[in-house]
Amino acid sequence: MTTGSLLRPRDGDALRSEIRWVASTAGVPVVFGGEVHEDTLLLTEFVGTVTNGLRGLPVLRTSGLGGRVMDMRRPASVTDYRSAASITHHYDGPVSGEGIRSVLAVPVVVANRSRAVLYAATRGDTPLGDRTVDLMVAAGRRLATEITVRDEVDRRLRMLESAAPTTETAPAVTEELRDLHAELRGLARTASDEKLRIRLHDVCERMARALNGAPVADAPRLSRRELDVLAHIALGCTNQEVAQRLSLGPETVKSYLRNAMTKLDAHSRHEAVVLARRYGLLA
Repeated sequence: MTTGSLLRPRDGDALRSEIRWVASTAGVPVVFGGEVHEDTLLLTEFVGTVTNGLRGLPVLRTSGLGGRVMDMRRPASVTDYRSAASITHHYDGPVSGEGIRSVLAVPVVVANRSRAVLYAATRGDTPLGDRTVDLMVAAGRRLATEITVRDEVDRRLRMLESAAPTTETAPAVTEELRDLHAELRGLARTASDEKLRIRLHDVCERMARALNGAPVADAPRLSRRELDVLAHIALGCTNQEVAQRLSLGPETVKSYLRNAMTKLDAHSRHEAVVLARRYGLLA
């Protein structure tokens, strides 16, 4: 599921976090899951299991309950796994060894493809309640959003790596890099992983230095939010558009812009962008 990017944190860590959240919030006896690698789901994360039978188990597409939801890309459940007619029974051994009967499986779908599967299970034949279903679906959606952000970051970094400007294309590439700089700042705001946010901001600062050189010694100190706003204004966004892109209120955007203009001693939004670039603070 991961791409091998040095910037990207392990997706398994985000998966583990959601599994632990479901276990503690829903009070389900057994919660587990894994990432999908091509057409195989590999179970790696567990809370509440008492055997090692499921650990490292590869689940093929369409096989068992997990393979079924991976293929259908929607949640499904069985009240009694061992007697369920709606699934194949390739994995009855490790499931029975764990004593699991009632099971819910929720796929984590990104770009119409299953990237992970979350399971909640009990050792009795009582179906899992609606609250557990809602919590599992919410966890799956959060994880899908996080993976989507990480994928987009990786895509844009690949675009940066492939950009090899010539004398003729340099101006256009510079504008494209500035556009990517603003988009990366926006992605940094939406990433739920704190380490990823910090590293994204570091990438943005490196991009600014690459385009403008190192910040001058007496450059004003602008906050990250003030730079976020200026980066989008540099793309020609209105205050309302900046607010939508950064999930801020319009008045908050105006406040950040005013603060940035004051620090830069700028008399207009355009002058603020020009000065921020001159100081090496903005790509």
